[in-house]
Amino acid sequence: MQFVRLGKTDIEVSRIAFGCMSTVANQTYNGVDDDAGIATIRAALDVGINFFDTAPGYGNGASEALLGRALENVPRDQVVIADKFNTETLCAADVISECEKSLKLLRTDYIDLYQIHWPKRVVPVSETIGAMQTLVKQGKVRTLGVSNFGVNDLTEALAVGELAINQVAYSLLARAVEYEMQPMCVAHDVGLLCYSPMAQGLLTGQFTSADDVPAERARTRLFSKNRPQSRHNEAGCETEAFEAIAGIRRVSERLGHAMADVALAWLLHQPGVTGVLAGSSRVEQVHQNAAAGDIVLSADDLAELDRLTQPVKKIMGPNMDMWASESRIQ
Repeated sequence: MQFVRLGKTDIEVSRIAFGCMSTVANQTYNGVDDDAGIATIRAALDVGINFFDTAPGYGNGASEALLGRALENVPRDQVVIADKFNTETLCAADVISECEKSLKLLRTDYIDLYQIHWPKRVVPVSETIGAMQTLVKQGKVRTLGVSNFGVNDLTEALAVGELAINQVAYSLLARAVEYEMQPMCVAHDVGLLCYSPMAQGLLTGQFTSADDVPAERARTRLFSKNRPQSRHNEAGCETEAFEAIAGIRRVSERLGHAMADVALAWLLHQPGVTGVLAGSSRVEQVHQNAAAGDIVLSADDLAELDRLTQPVKKIMGPNMDMWASESRIQ
């Protein structure tokens, strides 16, 4: 397992992180029963994963509660817990109250990485981050981050204080961060923490055509605006996406690795990437994800994967919001 420092802190995290969204029922995933979820989280610990990311929005607190139960008897300094908050205004009072709720659900005295889940632009970001800095002074949070922040919002946030992470959607089929956000993060020592690295299952190879993808996973801008749960107004790029998937499958077969493993490994080779949030709902998935972190791709392999996915990157453009044409990410 590879480890890296979280931003400019001395907190060391596994580069394969455990994304807790898929352990509970939500708009995208069916979730698993509590015993299976706890077994999966503990399997992650067994293979060396020490970095766990959750949020109140994952099952209305169910993900936080499950993670708290799974880690209750684990020495606290052996795990790194990342959590987020997301309220209507992100005002200072909300920051404090949301943190207190999360601490109780997580059964811990502090959160290692506390992140703004989505920018809201209702109160000044200085008010929100100021409250987060107060939590750091109180010992309830160790370091700060953001999620789904674009260049404008991140510029404002960095003017207030240091941030360790910007958590973003990033995968072979979602490369919008490469236009502006990735260079900015590299320049300011803000690590990229990548969510949806499998593009909601597309890069696992389980779907061979766009028609195979269920509605709840076909909401992104990769798919047509005519999909039943779509919230955008774009034509999508279903043909280009599945041509790219077929090419990635060929590369993976040549390398002797599963497609999902190559997709994870590719992300870990990208500039500025601190870690990849790999969701797991089964113990065997955890073992597979952990092993993927050690795959080394050659310069030729990386160039080929880049070429295969360039058509999708071009159509999707610099909009980092995978779901909306009127981007919430600015």
